[in-house]
Amino acid sequence: MTLDLLASTINFAGETGGLDPVKLFLDADIVVQAIMAGLLLASVWVWTIIVTFMLRMGSVQRRCDEYEEGFWEAQNFETYQKERKRGDVPMGKVAGAGLGEFRRNATGRVDPEGARQRIALIMNSAVGEEADKLSERLNFLATVGSVAPFVGLFGTVWGIMKSFFDIGAQQNSSLAVVAPGISEALFATAIGLFAAIPAVIAYNRFSHRVNGFEARLQRFADHLHAALTRQLEQH
Repeated sequence: MTLDLLASTINFAGETGGLDPVKLFLDADIVVQAIMAGLLLASVWVWTIIVTFMLRMGSVQRRCDEYEEGFWEAQNFETYQKERKRGDVPMGKVAGAGLGEFRRNATGRVDPEGARQRIALIMNSAVGEEADKLSERLNFLATVGSVAPFVGLFGTVWGIMKSFFDIGAQQNSSLAVVAPGISEALFATAIGLFAAIPAVIAYNRFSHRVNGFEARLQRFADHLHAALTRQLEQH
């Protein structure tokens, strides 16, 4: 029966000049159309996130490269921070958090061990905040990647149910009657996969990049923490 159904679907496609996505959408049931439209909107948003993330991540990495190179060459970290006015760079925010805590602990007599812990804590917090900002939209990719195939499958099941209902109403069990409706229903699953596949690939790839960038920020924070605590011990 499966082979007969596929053959009927192929014959239907051949008679209509091939599978026309627009015609499949327009001829589908209103419920299936709503599911298709939702999946298409999700796919558009997925690709928007992919493009914007790539552009943003590239810009952030270039600015961080430039900032870090100049930062370690500077004679005075705070002067460099003020002159360059790069507080919007993730590394600049981490450095700003550490330098601010350093200034608060450098005046008066403080517990060196407590000061080291506070500086490390506030910089680690800044690292986490910057990583969260970069990954704030990635959860949508994960959601689409896991949910879209099932949403498309629901549309397929609904369309197939309607096709079999039409068979009963017309009292015609010919596969040629049900094949067009099943083709429209299966199109919903195809759109679901079209939205899910790039979302899953992008989520895995971008999560790896964010994790790598967070590790880079953490290394920068560790090096700065060591430099600041050495200065703190000299006071």
